[in-house]
Amino acid sequence: MIGVVVLGSTGSIGESTLDVLARHPDRFRLVGIGAHKSVEKLAQQILRHRPAYAALADERAARELADRLAGAAPGTRLLAGPEALTELATLPEAQCVMAAIVGAAGLPSTLAAAHAGKRLLLANKESLVMSGPLLMQAVREGGATLLPIDSEHNAIFQCLPHGSRAGETPAGVRRVLLTASGGPFRDATPEVIAAATPEEAVAHPNWVMGRKISVDSATLMNKGLELIEACFLFALPPERVDIVIHPQSIIHSLVEYVDGSILAQLGSPDMRTPIAHALGWPERIASGVAFLDLVKTARLDFRAPDFERFRCLALAQSAARAGGLAPVVLNAANEIAVQAFLERQLNFPGIASVIEDVITRCPAGSIGGLDEVLAADAEARRRARECIEAGSARKVRSYGGATA
Repeated sequence: MIGVVVLGSTGSIGESTLDVLARHPDRFRLVGIGAHKSVEKLAQQILRHRPAYAALADERAARELADRLAGAAPGTRLLAGPEALTELATLPEAQCVMAAIVGAAGLPSTLAAAHAGKRLLLANKESLVMSGPLLMQAVREGGATLLPIDSEHNAIFQCLPHGSRAGETPAGVRRVLLTASGGPFRDATPEVIAAATPEEAVAHPNWVMGRKISVDSATLMNKGLELIEACFLFALPPERVDIVIHPQSIIHSLVEYVDGSILAQLGSPDMRTPIAHALGWPERIASGVAFLDLVKTARLDFRAPDFERFRCLALAQSAARAGGLAPVVLNAANEIAVQAFLERQLNFPGIASVIEDVITRCPAGSIGGLDEVLAADAEARRRARECIEAGSARKVRSYGGATA
C-alpha cells in the first residue's frame, strides 16, 4: 500500500486525485488531505474518505472545521495553521505527495516534500516558476522523484526516452512543443476581449478548472508559465520550448527528436489521465477516463499563437529568457491582476498591463535563496496592488483598438 497526501484536495486537481485513488483501494491509502480554508468541502472529503490527517492553513477555518465535524470523524487528526500543509507534506506514513495548491501558497509545502524525498506529483506550476533552481536542487538533494501533473508536461514526460528524469536534458531531443487550446477567446475580436467578463473568461471550452487557472488559460499566461516550467523540468533553454495552438485538446504535447521524429501523447481532455499516470508510474493504472475515439474526433488542427493578441504569453516568454527573479515577478503580478479581474476591479486587457508595469518597475536579479524569492514575490505583489489602485492599468495602453 502506497501512502498518499493530497495538498489542495478541495480544488479540481485534488478532487480528481481522490477519484483516482478511490478506484484503487488495494493499491493506495489516503494518509492526508489539506487545503487553505474550504471548510465545507474538506469536511465532506473527510467524512467520505476518512484520511488519517486533514489540514487547513487558515486557523479560523480550521476551528470552524472542528466544530463542523464535532466528533464525526474520530479517526482523522486535524492540523491547523501556516505550517499545517508542510507537516502533511512530510508525514513519514506518506510516500507520495500530490502538490495541487494553486499559486505561491503551494511553494513551502512543495519544497518540504522534495526535501523529504517524496514521490512528488507536481501540479503547482508556480513552485517551479518562482523557484525552479531551488526546487530542482531540493529534489536532487532529498532524493525525491518528481513527476509532472500538468497535462502538457506529463505528456512530454511520457514521450521522452525510457529512464529520463526530471531536471535532466533528455537525450536526442531537439525541442518540445506545448499545445494550447487557445482558451475561450481564441477567435474573439479585440473588442470582445476588451469587454470580457469573469464569467466569460472562466468558461473554458475543453477543460474544467478552477477560476484562477481558467483566467490564465484565457490570457494564455497559463501556457507562458508552462513554458517556464518546462525549461526546468526538462533542462532546456526557452528557445527549445515552443507553443502551438491546438483547439481540440486531444494532443497534449509533443517531443521532436534530432532524427526528425515527433512523438505525441493523445487522450481525452481529463486530468485524471496524467494523475493516474504519475500515481502508477512506471506502471499504468485505470483512471476512469473515457477512451479516445479517433474516428469521432475526426480532425486535429494547429496554428501559431498570436503574441500581439495575447500579451501575457509574450511577457512570460521574455521572463523565461531573462531568468533569475523575472519569473517570480511575472507570477506574483499575474496572481494579483487575475484576482483583481475576478473581483471586477480590472478589465481583461488590464491583466497584461499590470504585469508589464510591474516587470518594468521591479529589477530582476538572480536567485540566491528562498529569501530572495519571497522578497521579490512580496515586492511585485505590492507594486501590482499599487498599479491597480492607481488605475494605471487603464491609462492609454492600446489593445488592438481598445483601451486597456
